[in-house]
Amino acid sequence: MAAMQQIGDWLKKLGMSEYAQRFVENRIDLSVLPDLMDQDLEKMGVSLGDHRKMLRAIRDLGSTSIAVAAPSAAAETEPARQGDAERRQLRTDGTNKYNILY
Repeated sequence: MAAMQQIGDWLKKLGMSEYAQRFVENRIDLSVLPDLMDQDLEKMGVSLGDHRKMLRAIRDLGSTSIAVAAPSAAAETEPARQGDAERRQLRTDGTNKYNILY
């Protein structure tokens, strides 16, 4: 039931609390919210303007989740250090030899 309360709070924040009961009837909780599509909201009877606003808000929720998850994902991978890269200098005297600079 707490999940449904979260949806109710989210809708209230959007100024669309009148749709809370429809979300409950369709068992839409935060885990399902990112999967909602235009057609789903239309089937639930959400007006066109409101479902555009909802989709935008859902998209914003997704970008917030990504922004929060990105630092931990970046911490798992070690970035290449510039000093570890091999640099090569090509000669312009017509030979195919090159010097490796370390």
